[in-house]
Amino acid sequence: MQKSTNSDTSLETLNSTRQGTGAVQMRIKNANSHHDRLSQSKSMILTDVGKVNEPISRHRRNHSQHILKDVIPPLEQLMVEKEGYLQKAKIADGGKKLRKNWSTSWIVLSSRKIEFYKESKQQALSNMKTGHKPESVDLCGAHIEWAKEKSSRKNVFQITTVSGNEFLLQSDIDFIILDWFHAIKNAIDRLPKDSSCPSRNLELFKIQRSSSTELLSHYNSDIKEQKPEHRKSLNQIFGSHLHKVCERENSTVPWFVKQCIEAVEKRGLDVDGIYRVSGNLATIQKLRFIVNQEEKLNLDDSQWEDIHVVTGALKMFFRELPEPLFPYSFFERFVEAIKKQDNNTRIEAVKSLVQKLPPPNRDTMKVLFGHLTKIVAKASKNLMSTQSLGIVFGPTLLRAENETGNMAIHMVYQNQIAELMLSEYSKIFSSEED
Repeated sequence: MQKSTNSDTSLETLNSTRQGTGAVQMRIKNANSHHDRLSQSKSMILTDVGKVNEPISRHRRNHSQHILKDVIPPLEQLMVEKEGYLQKAKIADGGKKLRKNWSTSWIVLSSRKIEFYKESKQQALSNMKTGHKPESVDLCGAHIEWAKEKSSRKNVFQITTVSGNEFLLQSDIDFIILDWFHAIKNAIDRLPKDSSCPSRNLELFKIQRSSSTELLSHYNSDIKEQKPEHRKSLNQIFGSHLHKVCERENSTVPWFVKQCIEAVEKRGLDVDGIYRVSGNLATIQKLRFIVNQEEKLNLDDSQWEDIHVVTGALKMFFRELPEPLFPYSFFERFVEAIKKQDNNTRIEAVKSLVQKLPPPNRDTMKVLFGHLTKIVAKASKNLMSTQSLGIVFGPTLLRAENETGNMAIHMVYQNQIAELMLSEYSKIFSSEED
């Protein structure tokens, strides 16, 4: 009986407590009745943890924009591919030569540009004044090459932009500078090499702002209404396989290669630094464009009077071959040949490999190295020795399909093979009849 009384008392206490709480809540609600609408509107947008949820738009255009936003990241958020400290010197601005002044820079490589900071990017951005932007290099249409002759320092390469800016980058550590060289070169190679490159940002911006319907029509119109020059580019010279160029021309040596060599031998054999000195990249790109559009080319025209433009275009032709002049399948065999200790054995091994090359590769190689021997013959005037030309042409004509192992060693072999082809040209390219 006592237990029942206690239970009843507890129940009454609980009920009274609930009623009291309810009364308090009612009084609070009545006291704040003029805030009811505000409270309700807040409750619609506040989650349990107090975060604001964005309202969901059911408008078709807005919905497609949200989808595109997820698929195509903003241009400012380009992925950083590599970053770290290197020595940097800017030696030309818009084609105007500058005094070389080395400084340590934090280099940030993204998909289409390089940015230079005095310290790591995170620190630099936190210390940077509002509105100030770091110095940057647009890689679209840019050219990269080793530049041993440009500095007494070792491991130096040069980047030249379409706008005529030139930068030297350097590190004393071999594997670091090689890694940077190939990372930047790969970034450049992935970018378009035609005149559409400068407008790429604008096109991406248009795509980001378009609805899905507009995006579809954009691509459909591109497919249906290709411009004549785009159709012509299917037969382009630059960027095509060597054997395809030769097949179209019914020859084993591309006419462009022969034209460039003829121009250099006519007015460039005595020029200081021939093939080492870079020509104006904007003019080289113009020459490249004309050649790819199958327009008539006269290298005696005054617009090509700078012979370094002609040599730059010839180097670019070989550099842009999808497969180098020394085919990938022959790379290791040439490396093994150059490793042989006895000089005569080395020459015979290289000669045997040259004879096994496809006719376009073998004949173009013979014409090119025959031309370069004439450059070496004038070394007292042009200051281009066998070693200098080996450094210029080795990595351009000969490279591994997949860069594995020690790239510094590969570079040594590339240069040595090019040097041997020059110094022993008559023996390597002599025929059985000779």
